[in-house]
Amino acid sequence: MPDTPLLNQNHLLSVLPETERARLAPHLVPIEMTLGDVVYESGDRQRFIYFPTTSIVSLLYVMEDGASAEIAIVGNEGLIGIALFMGGETTPSRAIVQSAGTAFQLEAQILKQEFIRGGPVQRLLLRYTQALITQMAQTAVCNRHHSIDQQLCRWLLLSMDRLPSNELKMTQELIANMLGVRRSGVTEAALKLQDAGLIRYGHGHIQVLDRPGLEKRVCECYRVVKREFDRLLPDLKAI
Repeated sequence: MPDTPLLNQNHLLSVLPETERARLAPHLVPIEMTLGDVVYESGDRQRFIYFPTTSIVSLLYVMEDGASAEIAIVGNEGLIGIALFMGGETTPSRAIVQSAGTAFQLEAQILKQEFIRGGPVQRLLLRYTQALITQMAQTAVCNRHHSIDQQLCRWLLLSMDRLPSNELKMTQELIANMLGVRRSGVTEAALKLQDAGLIRYGHGHIQVLDRPGLEKRVCECYRVVKREFDRLLPDLKAI
């Protein structure tokens, strides 16, 4: 059974009341999440829920021609697999590991039973789902109305919120797939941020040097998403 400090690395698990967390803890399996691994494919029947701790997973929509765009990212604030307890079983999106790290894996049926039981687990999962829907909606607006460097700022800040450090290891191709743009567009946007002294950009590696500077440059979409997560998922066990 994972000990409390490990469970507290995921926000949803950390805010659960002790009784509910004690029921889930024996079934939570620590796993490694490798950069680029596909957690599930579009249309796959999902058997597990994942609670990231030090990893980040990107949810993507993939077109018939292979083009893709990110609709949300999930890290230590949440979970992957909302379709399982919302009754859908499958989803048209793909989940891919954006930043390597660890997570807890849980059999879907166990969380379904907790959801059906009602109480704190159900309320927490519904709050999280609302926050995730907000992120998806705001990402769609951002991709339509804001520049690539603004989108990159939003993506970097959301990623930093979910990581223990200011460094992100990721290929240029994967960033382009996330944002739904050409690799040259990612390079141009990243170099703008580097020239402004906000990041250090190298092959497969981004280091944030000036977070306040990124926050001044980013579009409103980042603040909308962060405000909603902070409102719906407070640190206090008041669910």
